[in-house]
Amino acid sequence: MGLTLYPAIDLKAGQVVRLKRGDMREATVYSADPAAQARVFAAAGFRWLHVVDLDGAFAGRPANAAAVQSILAATPGLPVQLGGGIRSMNTVEAWLDQGVKRIILGSAALKDPHFALAACRAWPGHIAVGIDARGGMVATEGWADISTMPAQELALRFEDAGAAAIIYTDIDRDGMLGGVNLEATLALARAVRLPVIASGGVASLNDLASLTAVAAEGIEGVIIGRALYDGRIDPAKALALAEGGPSKG
Repeated sequence: MGLTLYPAIDLKAGQVVRLKRGDMREATVYSADPAAQARVFAAAGFRWLHVVDLDGAFAGRPANAAAVQSILAATPGLPVQLGGGIRSMNTVEAWLDQGVKRIILGSAALKDPHFALAACRAWPGHIAVGIDARGGMVATEGWADISTMPAQELALRFEDAGAAAIIYTDIDRDGMLGGVNLEATLALARAVRLPVIASGGVASLNDLASLTAVAAEGIEGVIIGRALYDGRIDPAKALALAEGGPSKG
């Protein structure tokens, strides 16, 4: 088996959008109906959905709950990983109880590691650590703040805590269709024992082929956003390429 493909549904004011480099002022609206978009991805054959509450990421609390709930109701058989504004054990538990398969903790992993580690241990295999980096340094608060923490150092803190995966996003490439940062993603995958999910910059089937070729080194999957919405990547071809790749170690 090769890569798992995670089509992205980013939510802003209840709509499906894509940002450029994480800038909320650079939002392109692709759909006013998140549930319908989820059904499109399910019908295309994707096996996961990647959902982000963008408003929640900036506010520090869930802000698009109704849209997320509509996605869960529309695609009951499709696992969803959800991030954005999840900062408490109660919120994690509430979303898991509502059917979310995997919770993504981003800013909290750096700013509240006690909570993030506790969540990983309480729900082993159901928490992914989202590491968003600019210039190799971790960014938080919807990418508005850049820390002095190297991405690899943060990832290593979660190796033995029961985390399901590391989601690594190169902010400078996100939404820009400039190609995935294969070098940085592969370096992280080699540095940690956790599976790594690549994110940011995926523009073509060539990007997927490059990731699939090194999947055995610890790259479990890839998140695809703008390239799907703009029609640059055909879902059927992408799934055939990813699923026909080499086995992961």
